[in-house]
This record gives sequence, C-alpha cells and structure tokens, in this order.
Amino acid sequence: MKHITKPLIAFAAFLLLASCEIFGPKPGPQAVAAANQIAADITLHRATAGLGTELSDPALAIFARVFEKVREDYVRAVTDTALLSAARAGLKKAHPDPKGVDDGVLVMAAIDGMLGSLDRYSTYLDPSDLKAMRDRIRGQFGGLGIKVRKHDEGLTVVAPIDGTPAYRAGLKSGDIISHADGKALKTLTLPAAVRILRGDVGEPITLTIRRSGAPTFDVEVVREVIKVAGVRSRVEKDVGYIRVSEFTRHVSRRVEDAVEIIRSKAGSNLKGFVLDLRNNPGGPFDEAIFMSDSFLEQGRIVSTKSRDGEAHHEAEAGDVANGLPVVVLINGGSASAAEIVAGALRDHKRAVLIGRKSFGKGTVQRLIPLGRNDALRLTTAIYLTPSGKSVEGGIEPDVDVVSDDDRDGDEQLERAIQTVRELYRSRP
Repeated sequence: MKHITKPLIAFAAFLLLASCEIFGPKPGPQAVAAANQIAADITLHRATAGLGTELSDPALAIFARVFEKVREDYVRAVTDTALLSAARAGLKKAHPDPKGVDDGVLVMAAIDGMLGSLDRYSTYLDPSDLKAMRDRIRGQFGGLGIKVRKHDEGLTVVAPIDGTPAYRAGLKSGDIISHADGKALKTLTLPAAVRILRGDVGEPITLTIRRSGAPTFDVEVVREVIKVAGVRSRVEKDVGYIRVSEFTRHVSRRVEDAVEIIRSKAGSNLKGFVLDLRNNPGGPFDEAIFMSDSFLEQGRIVSTKSRDGEAHHEAEAGDVANGLPVVVLINGGSASAAEIVAGALRDHKRAVLIGRKSFGKGTVQRLIPLGRNDALRLTTAIYLTPSGKSVEGGIEPDVDVVSDDDRDGDEQLERAIQTVRELYRSRP
C-alpha cells in the first residue's frame, strides 16, 4: 500500500492544478493552498478509516476555482478559515466512512459543504446540472415541473409550473419534500437532491410531502418533457389577463406581444390589465428588468448591492399599456424575478398588488463558468426595490385576498378584475 506524506500531497495537488485544463486564468496561490489543504484533509480522513492515502483527482482543480471565485465574488467577504472549515464539515457529514468512495466524490462533498455554508442558492453545477439550467431558461426540459430550494427536512417547493406533472399532482408552494422513492433528502445538498428528482421521461417517482395543517402523504409523479408556455393571455370582457408562469428567455417580449393582442381584441372597451405572477418562481434577472421597463415611463426599476458597490437599473420612456390600470397578482410562490417586477411597479404606483405575501428571495445569483462544461452559481448581490427595501421575507400585497381551495372560481383574479375597473373609473 502506498503512503504519501502531507508535503508530497501538497506538491502532487499543485502539479495537478497546474496541468488541468480549466477555463480562464489558473487559480491563485491562496486557492491552490486551499485545495492542497483539502487534499491533506481527505488523506487524513482516509487514513483514519484505515484506507490508502493516495489522492489524485481533477476535482481538486475545481475546488480551487470554486474557492477562488467565492473569495472574490461572493456578496459578502468570507474568511479562508470559514470556507475550509465548512468544506471539511461537508466532507465528513456526507461520507463519515470514506471506504469505497471515489476521490472525486469526496472532493465534491467538500465543495458542496463549502457552498452550502454560504446560503441556500449558491451551488456548483456539473455538466448535467448546467445543461438542465440552460434547458430550463430556454423553456423546455425533462422533469417534474417544480422549482425547489433546500430545507432542513429536505426540499421546499417554491412553486409548481402551470400544466406540469407537479402542478397536476397538486403540489403547492411551501410543501416540503422529505423523501423521494423512500430516500430521505434532508442530509443531501441541493444539487444532489435535485438529481434524484430528475430521471428519464415516463419514469414515475414517489414523493413524500409534508404540508402545513395536513398529515404527511405520498404522491406519485411521472416525469415528462416540460415545455414552459411562459405567457398566456385572454380578454375578460373589458380587462386583459396575462399569465406569466416563469421567467424564461424573451418572456418580456412575449408579454408585450400579449398586450398588443389583447388591445386588438378588446379595442376601445379595454379598461386595463391583470398581470398574474402567482406561483412564478422567477428566472433571469435581465428579463425582470425588461418586463418592469415595459410598464414604466421612467424611474428606477431595481438596485443591486454587491461587494463592489451599488448598481442601478433605470426605466426608459414607453409604457406598453399606455397608462391603463395594472393589477399584479402575487402569492407565496412568487419569487425572485417576479418580486422584482411586483416591487418596481408597486413602488412607482404603476400597479396595485393583490393576493398573498410573496416568497421573499432578495438575492441575485450569477453563473460563473469554471471549465468548458461546468459552472458556479454564486450569490453575488442583493437587490432592492426602488424605495430601497429588500424583499427578503416577502412583499406584502396592497390587498390581501386568501384563495379558498374549496370554492369554485378564483377569488384573487375576480378581485383583480374588479380593481382594474374601479381604477379605470377613478382616473382623472
């Protein structure tokens, strides 16, 4: 059995980092030192378990790149000691007994532990994860049709997407998925748990659901190719209704097209618009800017605050609704980009918010390429509404309307349509 002392481990790791093909500049000395330290920690962990201590894996290069990007770009400064401590803890928690575990898996556990200590949204995306994210932004992917985040007991459903298997199965915002096909999710990182939910189209998966006020239950969901419609619209007599289920690529352009279609159908009878962002889990930050700008003539849309300072995004002249009243529907599944739009239109008194308090995700994640086929999704900023408020904790609606599942119809939409008509009549 071959043993390597710590100095030799460090040297081996350095050679590996110097020779691996990685995208962009090579990691700096602090990042290389951190990867060397993790290599030593893994070797010690193996030795404690009576295993061989030889370690050589390209994942060390990934660790160095992730470590460096977190040090440079995370929304707040984090010490090297804190990052390494979290990496060690993640490694040992995921694999207390490293017997039979590949080197790369151990290093990835350290990466997941480090990122998991930052927040619920920063994650490493391997090639399959990155492809899934890009497919989702394009509006077509295979899966269940839900947006989730990490929870102490597993995964929390942010929102199901309209018309998807998860939506038809009755999953709701706030549901906790504790098990998938009997496997507990609480000890898994977000990427690892999401990988379990993925699978071949047509394959069923049984989810164990915990819902507030109800006993735990199982539901079977069959995976499908998810095609996100993104935008649907119709005319409700004299009010235009626009449903935006998720922010995908070019969604703001489709909303503007929907406005024009509604205007051509309703003609001079048109009183205003309802923009339905309920159960909209968000999407690309830029699309939230574009959609807000569509309804604003001027003024600040949103500000982002990072370690480098503040950036402000301003509206340009031109209101696609031509000043007609707008009501935005929100609920606990309205998150991220949906909250940017709701906050901007409300702060400028361009729209009335009706429904329930929104999800409350007030951070911005940036996709940072690491290699040719993998990336880091890192929280790099917080965003503030035009009034300078964070949406962490959720945006309260102007008019709180509880939806009754036992009642036919949609009380929130009915109230929104009524409000559009009242606003139209009260115009000067």
